[in-house]
Amino acid sequence: MHKPFPHLAEPLDLGFTTLKNRVLMGSMHTGVEETGDWDRVADFFEARARGGAALMVTGGIGPNTVGAVLPGAALLQTPQELANHRKVTTRVQDAGGKIAMQILHAGRYAPNLECVAPSAIRAPISRFVPNALDTAGIETQLVDTAATAARAREAGYDGVEIMAGEGYLINQFLNTLTNRREDEWGGPFENRMRFAVECVRRVRAAVGADFIVMVRQSMLDLVPGGQSFDEVVTLSQALEKAGVTMLNTAIGWHEARVPTIAGSVPRAAFAGITARVRAQVSIPVVVSNRINTPELAEDLLMKGAGDMVSLARPFWRMPNLRPRHSAAGPGKSRHVSRAIRRVLIIPLSERSPPALSIRAPAMNANWPCGKPSARTGSLWSGPGLRGSWRPPQRRRGGMMSRCSRRRTGSVGS
Repeated sequence: MHKPFPHLAEPLDLGFTTLKNRVLMGSMHTGVEETGDWDRVADFFEARARGGAALMVTGGIGPNTVGAVLPGAALLQTPQELANHRKVTTRVQDAGGKIAMQILHAGRYAPNLECVAPSAIRAPISRFVPNALDTAGIETQLVDTAATAARAREAGYDGVEIMAGEGYLINQFLNTLTNRREDEWGGPFENRMRFAVECVRRVRAAVGADFIVMVRQSMLDLVPGGQSFDEVVTLSQALEKAGVTMLNTAIGWHEARVPTIAGSVPRAAFAGITARVRAQVSIPVVVSNRINTPELAEDLLMKGAGDMVSLARPFWRMPNLRPRHSAAGPGKSRHVSRAIRRVLIIPLSERSPPALSIRAPAMNANWPCGKPSARTGSLWSGPGLRGSWRPPQRRRGGMMSRCSRRRTGSVGS
């Protein structure tokens, strides 16, 4: 990586700690945590730490059961759960990597009757009408988020990533159609962004100054009622003042009709919006979405699109990213590109990633990607609600998932 990819190989100084290069492994919901086999979880992340990722982000961990992304989702609340997470962080750090835990409150996307949101408006991809949060309920979510961040530090994580994009709870507060409140948490944008900023303030106070606090910020909502670019910048600057270490890019909501990570989307299609936000803040910004090769990542860093590059599918398929790329050099990574272009379908006949055993019956029922298709023997990518599966529908060009017109994908971006 060092000779052909000098920008990717350059360390990133965060002040209190230094990342060894500019490669971030983006958050992916593998479903392995829900099996209870934390040795496999540790194997997954350790392999990728050795493979070259400077910083990795876990799948979304809910601050409470109400905000969990699926029934029975992994949490960090009990002493046993803390010990499970510590097993992962120890292995990663022994391998020379760093790892951040993503705190994700699903809001109205949570598949349970107790799900909450700024207003009682059902998501088009959910069966459940959320319960509108009152003032006490908002305080509960803030307290739980900060407490989860504190436990993440206790479990040995190097940082946390607060999910504030893709249509989840924080994003729902920012949107005028999902937030119809008339109190201090709704109305003008200053009020609608209050929840996001307060989350960061509470988290920073809970973890201290020498801990990575990253926010996965929605920089382009792609849904009605979404933020304007000026509002995105206003929030970015407010998050910086509240104590954020880094900003990571999120594009689109799960219910959006515009694809953002499917194979039909041009490479680095949304890097321009990240570059515009980066110019307005003084903290590192991560560029993401459809960045699948080191050559492209190197080019984006060289052009100033971001300070770090998020890669998810390359690490999903091939943990040893660094040796393959550094040995091959520019123009030699077509084998990686072919492996990760399969956005909608992963043939079961192929060798599965080490952390994903298709033969594990207990795991199949909760796979965030969906269920194998009886007709094609393939794994169909599910819609925004992880774990839900709908029969594939016939469209032009063959069979594809119902959400293929939107932002498909369960393994990150």
